Amino acid sequence: QVQLVESGGGLVQAGGSLRLSCAASGSIFRINVMGWYRQAPGKQRELVADITSGGITSYADSVKGRFTISRDNAKNTVYLQMDSLKPEDTAVYYCNARTMPYMRDYWGQGTQVTVSS
Repeated sequence: QVQLVESGGGLVQAGGSLRLSCAASGSIFRINVMGWYRQAPGKQRELVADITSGGITSYADSVKGRFTISRDNAKNTVYLQMDSLKPEDTAVYYCNARTMPYMRDYWGQGTQVTVSS
């Protein structure tokens, strides 16, 4: 089992920045990939960015150049630095951890990010 606790959401004006954090506990040795997903009202949950245990990152096209994902393996924490925020970034952001060997997904409780125009 893996537990994920997110923090850092909030309300920000367009063009502003926020930093999300997600701390993992439990069977952390099984975690391979950690990432951030988001879900806006009426839309499907989508991948924002993820990072492997080796530091390989991937981003949704909509956030490339604005968001940066990073991972501190010593602290079992993943971060999402969000810059140049847009109103369309408004969503609930969920932390995800995928464990080996069965590719099981664990989710945080979600944190609201609201970007005002």
